[in-house]
Amino acid sequence: MSRLAPNRLTARQIAAHKEGDLCDGGNLWLVVRGASRIWTFRYKSPVTDKRREMSLGSGYDISLAEARMLASDARRQLNQKVDPLEQRRSEDAVRRREAGIPFRDVAERYISDQAAGWRVPLRPKNWRRSLELHAYDLIGDKPVAKIETDDILSILRPIWVEKTETADKLRGRMERILDYARTHGWRVGENPARWKGHISAILPKPSNVSKVEHHKAIDRKDIGRVMAALTESQGVAAKAVRFTCLTAARSGEVRNATWSEIDLKARVWTIPAHRMKKMGKEHRVPLSEGAVAILQEIMPLRDERAGDLVFPGQKRGRPLSDVALSKALHIAAGTKDVTVHGLRSTFRDWAAEETDYPSEVAEMALAHAISNKVEAAYRRGDLFEKRREMMKEWWIMCLETC
Repeated sequence: MSRLAPNRLTARQIAAHKEGDLCDGGNLWLVVRGASRIWTFRYKSPVTDKRREMSLGSGYDISLAEARMLASDARRQLNQKVDPLEQRRSEDAVRRREAGIPFRDVAERYISDQAAGWRVPLRPKNWRRSLELHAYDLIGDKPVAKIETDDILSILRPIWVEKTETADKLRGRMERILDYARTHGWRVGENPARWKGHISAILPKPSNVSKVEHHKAIDRKDIGRVMAALTESQGVAAKAVRFTCLTAARSGEVRNATWSEIDLKARVWTIPAHRMKKMGKEHRVPLSEGAVAILQEIMPLRDERAGDLVFPGQKRGRPLSDVALSKALHIAAGTKDVTVHGLRSTFRDWAAEETDYPSEVAEMALAHAISNKVEAAYRRGDLFEKRREMMKEWWIMCLETC
């Protein structure tokens, strides 16, 4: 504690002080910085032996006499080997638990804190949307400290079988939010949304109940006919579907492609890391002659309305929608029983059954993340030149099957 005896200052000295630190003794200081006037208690922690400073409140709102009383209480705690700042935080946590912060507020704080570290820009929106659809009506206004297992089950049970993937993601999100609340001291005890050793003892494993739905793909023997029908169409969506097919890219990657990502001279499309769904790193796509031809067809549409987008939608500065691409494919295929994403399956089937390319070349073309950590460590290159050869053969195959 301070070696200076307390009560060294007068009210007149306090009022006249304009800038800097003023010591009243007994660990009590008035800190003035411009218009800010704060009472602080400076001490050495009996727990960590480190110097600390605790705010006691505004110098405008708390009088000298009141500040001395607060400092006296803090010195009493120090004499009992209690760190006054840690004691205050513990008491604040108890008060917050008793006050009952609603789950909705804690969820929003968690999302806001985590958003800067999330790679996918839409992730905060997706979190909020799933919580709004399935959780907030039941526990949104309930104090986070009072949420129990039955609350979590009331959310999960209605969708666990019919929407298993959604339910499992939602459970994981609620688990993280409740862990966040416990770390802040807003709740104590077991996390009621935890899977291992808790919810797993009540609900069946997601993989045992979820129905795996494969994207419906065009038979590779029919791909040429469909591509020919798309070529006859003058619509931007049809061109985008053709480009999706010839690059084996995902719909979202194509719809949001920009001219700044494309090097026509080198015939390379470089998708930045933040737009890659699984890999989380930059992905280079070799452009076949057919893919380049599509870009040359679309280039005249590059104007102020479209901005830098390769495949602009109807709204200014906005890309084509998934619906637009699906509609163009359905018209060309003559059926709604196919999906744009299924074109990737068509390409993968062709690569596996009609070429001698190693599977890793096709997997790299599809930008699939490598689940095997050992394999991922050794596969440092992107097999670009082999993929260029393969995409050329894929383009030729699409022409020859017309």
